[in-house]
Amino acid sequence: MKLFNYTKKGVVLLSFLLITSSVFSQFTIGPKVGYNSSKLSLDRNDISSDLKNNFQIGLFMRIGSKIYIQPEINWLTQGSIFKTDPTVTNPFEQEVKLNTVQVPLMIGAKLIDLKMVNFRIFGGPTASIIASKTIENKVSEYISPLKEADIEDMLWSAQVGAGLDIFKFTLDIRYNFGVNNVIKTANIPGIGDNVELNTKTNGFNVTLGLKLF
Repeated sequence: MKLFNYTKKGVVLLSFLLITSSVFSQFTIGPKVGYNSSKLSLDRNDISSDLKNNFQIGLFMRIGSKIYIQPEINWLTQGSIFKTDPTVTNPFEQEVKLNTVQVPLMIGAKLIDLKMVNFRIFGGPTASIIASKTIENKVSEYISPLKEADIEDMLWSAQVGAGLDIFKFTLDIRYNFGVNNVIKTANIPGIGDNVELNTKTNGFNVTLGLKLF
């Protein structure tokens, strides 16, 4: 029910922006696909985390000319592998996988604006709704301390990046850094109860979009 409410609000927001965009002289919309490399950052010496690489798909709108806003809705997978040294007491190695509906709102400016080519910079907030979360034990004989219930349902982050438009194609390169924690605490045998993990989403993504009009 909570996911439905978040998704409904996102659809209403995008519909409102689509309707009001008719008053702008510059408006485009189109699909986009891309690649993202994500990691749940972790500020601990006794637990490490690794990068995960995934594809993403979505829809973007761009409203404005030299200064523009660009709302999007994207489907992507984020996550990381958390592990301890196998020589410690009660070792673990678990993969966290998050299927995410991501709603960025970018504000950008064209630094080079030619007829067929332009170069842009942009940044803005991003809301991520966790549609599903999976934690897999990578080594069967290890313990499994991280649980799905430890993961937040709503994540906030910020994105900054640069883009290049050539004819109807638009290429974006972005860095995403988390604001709130994905996993705040967890009970980890051998380390302690309510261990502070303070994990945040971080990573790069590269997307290619097509302007339909």
